[in-house]
Amino acid sequence: MGFSFRDKMAPSTPLLTVRGSEGLYMVNGPPHFTESTLFPRESGKNCKVYTFSKDGTLFAWGNGEKINIINVTNKGLRHSFDLPKAVCLEFSPKNTVLTTWQPYTTSKDGTAGVPNLQLYDVKTGTCLKSFIQKKMQNWCPSWSEDETICARNVNNEVHFFENNNFNTIANKLHLQKINDFVLSPGPQPYKVAVYVPGSKGAPSFVRLYQYPNFDGPHAALANKSFFKADKVTMLWNKKATAVLVIASTDVDKTGASYYGEQTLHYIAVNGESAVVQLPKNGPIYDVVWNSSSTEFCAVYGFMPAKATIFNLKCDPVFDFGTGPRNAAYYSPHGHILVLAGFGNLRGQMEVWDVKNYKLISKPVASDSTYFAWCPDGEHILTATCAPRLRVNNGYKIWHYTGSVLHKHDVPSNAELWQVSWQPFLDGIFPAKTITYQAVPSDVPSEEPKVATAYRPPALRNKPITNSKLHEEEPPQNMKPQAGNDKPLSKTALKNQRKHEAKKAAKQEARNEKSPDLAPTPAPQSTPRNTISQSTSGDPEVDKKIKNLKKKLKAIEQLKEQAAAGKQLEKNQLEKIQKEKALLQELEDLELGI
Repeated sequence: MGFSFRDKMAPSTPLLTVRGSEGLYMVNGPPHFTESTLFPRESGKNCKVYTFSKDGTLFAWGNGEKINIINVTNKGLRHSFDLPKAVCLEFSPKNTVLTTWQPYTTSKDGTAGVPNLQLYDVKTGTCLKSFIQKKMQNWCPSWSEDETICARNVNNEVHFFENNNFNTIANKLHLQKINDFVLSPGPQPYKVAVYVPGSKGAPSFVRLYQYPNFDGPHAALANKSFFKADKVTMLWNKKATAVLVIASTDVDKTGASYYGEQTLHYIAVNGESAVVQLPKNGPIYDVVWNSSSTEFCAVYGFMPAKATIFNLKCDPVFDFGTGPRNAAYYSPHGHILVLAGFGNLRGQMEVWDVKNYKLISKPVASDSTYFAWCPDGEHILTATCAPRLRVNNGYKIWHYTGSVLHKHDVPSNAELWQVSWQPFLDGIFPAKTITYQAVPSDVPSEEPKVATAYRPPALRNKPITNSKLHEEEPPQNMKPQAGNDKPLSKTALKNQRKHEAKKAAKQEARNEKSPDLAPTPAPQSTPRNTISQSTSGDPEVDKKIKNLKKKLKAIEQLKEQAAAGKQLEKNQLEKIQKEKALLQELEDLELGI
């Protein structure tokens, strides 16, 4: 299954697969976008499922009668299986096994149903093993990338098989009730992250293990427990050195959000763990690792949402400010990041060069229900699919500089159900230098109509005042600037602040003597602290304000720790109770300015 056919020439462009009420077919990728002859179109509405192998050389699909496998490179039909009810398909990482799943059914007299999860040998077409897998969620077994181990969650414990021998369980990971697990990517040593939900007052926890060392009290590489979790999402980085855990509750008990409540935790295989401090309250919409495995991006907070890149110390590196967004997508090479607002947002995208933190383009993909980077790291696919949206179905291919290179709308009486790129292994497409100039396109650009805000009749002939519901925050670099890499010591900071306060007081006195010569204040760089900075000119008042803000920030951190399940001391709880009084005092001081 190697890549000999592609090694002799430049890699071919990834194909697009399109599935909808008009059938299943393939389209050649950029620059042609013509229907591919590699795959004869399957017309009709019976195609429920398709999948590519990880390297893109094999393609399997179901047409309502059979599951077929073809070799994409020589158009040869490999196998055909009679599986009319199969709705899920997946190839193992090295194309050895095709896994199929169909809904589990029991007979009317209550006798157990037949196994509904099948594992087929791709070479011979024989069925290697059948299992009963009742739930569609996490239906597919997980393989290590070299297929040495394969794991399934069975009755709250993880069963491990070795070298695709499914008749012998090689190892079991048994904890009180494992709800979910994720195998690490990459080569040996294999690691596994497991999630056990809390019960009867005990916290939930995520543990990291190295296969096959599961026994004994100190077997775990790392452990992180938390109280607020009804479900968790575990995300390994590519190098398998750390896991990000998004812990969610179904209900936010404070009533602040109907999304429930989320916290973000970082767990490293060396045993380190931390709660990632997000400087804005509200839901966590998306968290993604960069392929470099050294940083991750989180999109969070009540709208307009913030987006921030963090390093492995969980310190913010770059803050993208606020905007209408709820998703983040790194390009395959990790050098471009797209922040987007899909679903109930208008489809605005921001394409960023993350090496230089420069904005490349701001395209708008209205009504999009799907987004995917092309494996070449240059093109983007956005689509509007049914059943999420049943009108205006279709897809667009963009260049990351914002140009639409191809647009396909399905007829109004038809539906588009799924569209995706043919995958390629990493390293097949080399990373290219980022360009900021929009690439030329034959597709006419459609400027989205911007709806003007409603103005009551009494205000219609008056000038528009630019009042905003939310104060927007601009992007800012959080890295220490060159020349002052070393953080100042506490004493140095104190002296610097005293010096600045004296300077401000002198300036104030000078302004009072000669008001005509008062200089216009230089624009302040946005402070990292979200509480606005204000100076009264009176160093004493400023000092009081600063102290109050310091106390309020400490209270905010205590509240976050409590939210993350930490048991607070009595004096810490008393501090939190003083918040209202401190806020009132701060307001009075600031109003007196």
